Amino acid sequence: MPFKIPDTPEELFRQGRQGMDQFNRLIPYFILLIILLGASFSSVYSISEQGGEVGVITRFGKYVRTTNPGLHWKFPLIEQLYKVETKLKFKDEFGFRTTRAAERSQYSAQSYDEESLMLTGDLNVLDVSWIVQYVLYDPVKVLFNIRNPRDTVRAISESVMRQVIGDSSVTEALTTRRIDINAEVKERLQKILDNYQSGIHIDTVQLQDVVTPEEVRPSFNEVNEAEQEKEKLINQSWEAYNQAIPRASGQSEQTVREAEGYALRRINEAQGDAARFLATWEAYQSAKDVTRRRMYLETMAEVLPKAGEKYILDPEGSSVLPLLKLQQSKKE
Repeated sequence: MPFKIPDTPEELFRQGRQGMDQFNRLIPYFILLIILLGASFSSVYSISEQGGEVGVITRFGKYVRTTNPGLHWKFPLIEQLYKVETKLKFKDEFGFRTTRAAERSQYSAQSYDEESLMLTGDLNVLDVSWIVQYVLYDPVKVLFNIRNPRDTVRAISESVMRQVIGDSSVTEALTTRRIDINAEVKERLQKILDNYQSGIHIDTVQLQDVVTPEEVRPSFNEVNEAEQEKEKLINQSWEAYNQAIPRASGQSEQTVREAEGYALRRINEAQGDAARFLATWEAYQSAKDVTRRRMYLETMAEVLPKAGEKYILDPEGSSVLPLLKLQQSKKE
């Protein structure tokens, strides 16, 4: 029907009013159509494979299912989607911040003393920086058992690190216990998160730098040098001790063995002399003259080789002195 221009203003007003009435009757249908289109678009969602992403669906706030990577559908309005990356490794830094990660990373010049300054067990202060890496392995626990995963990990990590550093001396924290501190903090942190049923797995706890605060570093270095000099002197003393004591022990053992050998030799000689004397006494009892002569001959055989000049005199001879040539013998 072709549009007819009204002849009077009253007719124009009447037609305009009829058009508005028709439009008002169609408004609810337009609103319903928009709602249906919006619900259709919001009910279809996709889950990416990157980072091990999964979808957690809740209905009126209650967990109903978990969806894997791909295209999925959910009830509009009454169901809500939460996406959680279960294989992505998150990293938190304590005591420092990386502003640009590259081959030569850049770090923030801002001070983070409120989280890095810690008191050791021997009442010294250390500036400790470390990193914590973790994954969200159970998305349902992460969403429903804790409020904010990152804030939770940061708060517990700082608390546990302060406790472990407080159980160590300043020397242990700087040198010997660094690896043990990493393992102990990781174990305690994981235990607390498991008690919370957080669904978070701690992958790495790594100390980055453990130093004394800048204000006391010169004094601490002097004390450290003195301690090192003390340890050096102690080690030198032990070295001298370890050299002298074995040598003295060896000499003592040698002296004891020589004394024991001498005593054994003297005992054997005494026993041999006694046995020989008894044998001689028995022989003398059975043949006194023969034994006496044999003993005389044995004694002379032992004594005569040691004498210088030998003179054999006849008991009945006289005037033998001129023959001895004593003056000549004296000159010789």
